[in-house]
Amino acid sequence: MTMRKLSENGKVAVLYSPDFGAGWYSWNLDYPEILFDPAMVKLVEKEQYDELATYIELKYPGIFTGGLRQLQVEWIEEGKKFRVVEYDGSESIEVQDDIDWMIA
Repeated sequence: MTMRKLSENGKVAVLYSPDFGAGWYSWNLDYPEILFDPAMVKLVEKEQYDELATYIELKYPGIFTGGLRQLQVEWIEEGKKFRVVEYDGSESIEVQDDIDWMIA
């Protein structure tokens, strides 16, 4: 599946919820497109959460929206590998090149 993404100046917008209590992507793993949805990114940037909730109800009915009002946008270089890490509902983004890996 090709996902639509918002790209500007060589970076891609990624949505995540850093507050404790409810994850965004990590609590909706069956919907990876919610990380990148361009319409959602624009609504989050404008802090239009009521409009965002309506959009999600129509496009993604049934997903968990507990982290909706805490969503933030992280801009990641195009082509970089990353992952969303969650602890107690708080999500963060790890970019592969920024992690110091240990070797056994």
